[in-house]
Amino acid sequence: MKTIKGTERVKRLHQALENDRNYVSIERAKYFTESFKETEGEAINVRFAKALRHTAENLTLRIDEDQLFAGQIGGPERYGVLYPELDACFFSNLKAVLSDRSEATFELSEEDRLYLIRDVAPYWEGKTYYEAFANALSPELLRLTYEPSDKKKSRYLINETQTMNSATQWVHNYETGLKRGFRALKEDAQEQLRDLENEKNTDNPEDLKLTREYLESTIIVCEAVITFARRYAEEAKRLAGSESDRTRKKELEKIAENLERVPAEPAETFYEALQSQFIMQMFSRLEQKTAGTISNGRMDQYLYPYYKKDLEEGRITEEQADELLSCLWLAMAKFRDIYVSPAGGAFSDGYAHWEAVTIGGQNREGFDATNDLTYLFLKNKRDLPLDYPDLAVRVHSNTPERLLFEIAETIKNGSGHPKLLNDEEIIPVYLSKGASFEDANDYAVSGCTETRLVDTETWTSKGPSINLAAVVELTLRNGRVERYGDGLLSIETGTADTLNTWEEFYDAFKKQLTYYITKTCDQIRLTHHVRSGHFASPFGSVLHGLSREKHRDIHSQWIEGGIDLAFFDMVGYASTIDSLSAIKKVVYEDDKCSLSELVNALNADFKGYEILRQRLLRSPKYGNNDPDVDAIGREIDRIAGEVAATEAKKEHENFYIDIRYVPASANIVMGKVIGALPDGRLRSQPLSDGTSAAQGADINGPTAVLMSNYNSKNPGRNNRAARLLNLKFTPSAVAGREGSNRLVQFIKSWRELKLWHVQFNVIDQKTLLDAKAHPELYRSLIVRVAGYSAYFVNLSEELQNDIINRTSNEEVA
Repeated sequence: MKTIKGTERVKRLHQALENDRNYVSIERAKYFTESFKETEGEAINVRFAKALRHTAENLTLRIDEDQLFAGQIGGPERYGVLYPELDACFFSNLKAVLSDRSEATFELSEEDRLYLIRDVAPYWEGKTYYEAFANALSPELLRLTYEPSDKKKSRYLINETQTMNSATQWVHNYETGLKRGFRALKEDAQEQLRDLENEKNTDNPEDLKLTREYLESTIIVCEAVITFARRYAEEAKRLAGSESDRTRKKELEKIAENLERVPAEPAETFYEALQSQFIMQMFSRLEQKTAGTISNGRMDQYLYPYYKKDLEEGRITEEQADELLSCLWLAMAKFRDIYVSPAGGAFSDGYAHWEAVTIGGQNREGFDATNDLTYLFLKNKRDLPLDYPDLAVRVHSNTPERLLFEIAETIKNGSGHPKLLNDEEIIPVYLSKGASFEDANDYAVSGCTETRLVDTETWTSKGPSINLAAVVELTLRNGRVERYGDGLLSIETGTADTLNTWEEFYDAFKKQLTYYITKTCDQIRLTHHVRSGHFASPFGSVLHGLSREKHRDIHSQWIEGGIDLAFFDMVGYASTIDSLSAIKKVVYEDDKCSLSELVNALNADFKGYEILRQRLLRSPKYGNNDPDVDAIGREIDRIAGEVAATEAKKEHENFYIDIRYVPASANIVMGKVIGALPDGRLRSQPLSDGTSAAQGADINGPTAVLMSNYNSKNPGRNNRAARLLNLKFTPSAVAGREGSNRLVQFIKSWRELKLWHVQFNVIDQKTLLDAKAHPELYRSLIVRVAGYSAYFVNLSEELQNDIINRTSNEEVA
């Protein structure tokens, strides 16, 4: 396996991390609950701010041996924290849920389990967001979302993901914290509050009340983060006082010196800036369970002035900066995101994480933004075999050739990093939605393949993931799916024996899809209106320019002047396209069976129908640049986009519901509830992921996959967003400098086609099979899953098989 090229310190920290187990830390749940008991009746953002202050004052502090950064919120080994306001209703069975499931396991001590059941869960009974959301569902939405008799069991059809997190993936404006410091931000709020108190009259007392609450929460949370850093400074001093090793003693004294300044004051050096950013990152995780955790933004941009100044003044070398980055990633990797609900665990196979670091792209003026730090991030990723952070590179028409080559070299390293985002697609979409040129040029990657405009976007509600393959079943079974029996789930559009032509069947499918998307949009609006009373983000709001300007928490229902981009993800795109293509070809064009006979074969999981299954498997498939097949995908995308646009206008004119294709690992669990499909897929097998071809279906090479991706989107619609594309190459296909150059040309083709995203696994099937059989020999093997990289041996068997079955391409172009 890959050898670490870092310093001895980095090697020791990496080895310690690999040996760590995963534990549940209950302190955040404990202190939040204690605080919330004392603040009943107060504004939700003030309550969150006070809970953060209480936690910052009492949290157990830990600084790892050898580590150059402080700020952990758990430990001493790898840890996750709990958010009882979100899902304490699952705590009664928490130990079994976290230790027995095949994906993302955690250890919970018996003492802590009893404390949660006795002292935490009872307070939150009937108050969690999960309960509020489930109880607000209409009967029509309920039967598509949960088991009606047990609302804790998802049906994985229109799968809400909001109750797995308190907010969607997000990016802070870290530059605000680095340049201003939280003491100045606090003083700003104090001055504004004094001015507010002196205001004698107001035409809008409710507005005055909300402004006062916002400013109060800002003051409290700024005090909290300063307290958190100051306590860590004192802890570093304490450790230094008892340290006998002179080198380590100086290191601890430097940690203390840094934390006595930042993040209270503006950062002055590269080391201080990294420490300040890490405190902000960790404090964000204390505040809320954001989907995939808070991302790190454009680090090569906001850190570069500090790096450049330190280099010029002889304060740091490139090698020292590289070690600091490695220590930062290893500190970040101690945190594991815990999903308590069964659905959450299934969606986050392999300890999913998306704390993206964005590099490259353009600056706010539209010129190439590449700098020396950009290259250092890529070198560091090649040298350190770690799945953290999730590195993303923005690519555009003027990206330097050197950067493209180094991207290719890093991809060949085999860890699935970096993922690529396309400025040529993303920036125009933002402009069409009302963003300024400067803000659009400055977007940051967030989550799997998503993006954010810091200071500008204001929609924080998570969107559902919908099982698109279920629409095929609903059409074939007249509004029903095999898994859930004869109960009507949608609308009746005709039984199989009445759909006598392709046009009749396709029309029935479109009606089912329209109903399905309409209900999805109903769930989105319900989510947003219910959750605003349950969550607040006073810390995140301090780092959001529009929140500060308008004096509104970022989780408010609407903030004037913001860009509101809701979304839903369609899972099983290629599986659905291929199923429709097979029906058109085998049933209606070649007349090899009737639609009723096909349904019988699906009911039998193709047992006794092998000849028919082979015909279906050989039918035209998405991912091969077949215009007729790709047109089906474009029509699905068009219908979804038109329905979503109509539904969005029910809220306000500048509101969008975007169509995305980002599954995480949902294609595995959603496949489990779907019967055999007309594309030849057997019952309960994984669905296709993102906008990738179905497993093994792309037989014309990777360029054909790009063309199918291009031909199946609707560039004339602007309520489009992330389209995840996974590709896998064998190492021999990209070997040597010639292989790197071929990969660069492939990336350029992807860029010119204006596709949103692409990511690569460079590994052969033989290695993956051996890793599955002998996991003890492959503990450091990292693979790309779906917008995130993970250790292969940590994945469930189903997800391992899914990655193994993705087509390997021997030719890059």
